[in-house]
Formats: sequence, structure tokens, C-alpha cells
Amino acid sequence: MHALQYEITLPADYDMGIIRTRVATRGHLLDAFPGLGLKAYLIRERGAGSPVNAYAPFYLWNTPEGMNSFLWGPGFQGIVDDFGRPEVQHWMGLSYEEGEAAGAAPRSATRERLAMPEGVRPAEFVAGQLERAAGPGAVASAVAVDPRRWELLRLTLWEQEIPEAPGDRFEVLHLSASERAALTRGRHW
Repeated sequence: MHALQYEITLPADYDMGIIRTRVATRGHLLDAFPGLGLKAYLIRERGAGSPVNAYAPFYLWNTPEGMNSFLWGPGFQGIVDDFGRPEVQHWMGLSYEEGEAAGAAPRSATRERLAMPEGVRPAEFVAGQLERAAGPGAVASAVAVDPRRWELLRLTLWEQEIPEAPGDRFEVLHLSASERAALTRGRHW
């Protein structure tokens, strides 16, 4: 499993209705994309609990071929054409779990990034983070790591509006989940 995200920070006065319309009219195009476990179309809005306006889709890929097909194909090129080429962050998947609300459509998401402290064994740090359960209302949760920066990422999709949970908070506009059932549950190491 591979996790991927790009975040496009938009001007403070940007009409986020443009992003909402974009997702409403184009989001379904990845609903059956080969190799895609899930894509959560995430936004943050300034004045609604966020310091910035941002469009920040998050992907869990079942296959590197699917991820590569997306990045080098027309889907991502549409982002580049409309917003410029964003920095694409990539993490190796360590864990995926369905939550108690797995059957619900997610309404919000939280993204927590944790730097691994110096002097701590990476495997011990990761194991401790994998012990944390997502909690009530979780639709799904993934944990991944970027070993270049020694950064751990936890993304949780929630059935309710943005909960009180650590990390950045997002609204989910749409969920494409063509191969969600194929995402391997549990620990990936």
C-alpha cells in the first residue's frame, strides 16, 4: 500500500465553491480507477477552523502501477494544468483499518503528522503509534511513514463533522473507493 497526497494552498479570498464544483463534476472519474484503494477529496476552508484555503486529495494505492498510471496520466495532468505542479508527498503504507462506521460515507478527515524523535528506535515508535485506535465514528484509518524525513502520517476518515482529534482537519467532498475492499487490513510489516 502506498499513501500519496498533494495539498494546493489557495488564496485567502479564493471561492471554494470552484473546488466543490470541480469535485462534484469530476470526482466520479476515479470511482473505478485500477489500483486505487481510495481517494478522499479533502478541502480546508479559511474561517471554518483552518488558517488557509486548501484542496488536498489523499490517496491509498493498492498497486504502484495504479499510482504511476494516475501520476503520469490525464487525471494528474488536469491538476497541473489548472493549479501548477504541486509537490506530491508519498509515504509507505504501514497499516490500514476499517473503523466501526466503515459503511458510512465520510464527512471529515484528520491528518496527523509526527516526526520520529531522535534517539527512539523507529520500529518501537511505529509500533506504539499502531496501538492507537481511531475511536468512535471512524470510517477508516491508515498509518504510513516517509523514511526520508522519518515522518509518520495517520489519516482518519470520520462519519461525523470534524471531531476533536489531533492534526489537521478537512472536509471530505467525495470518496472514490474502487478497490477499497482489496486494501490489506492490519499491519503491513
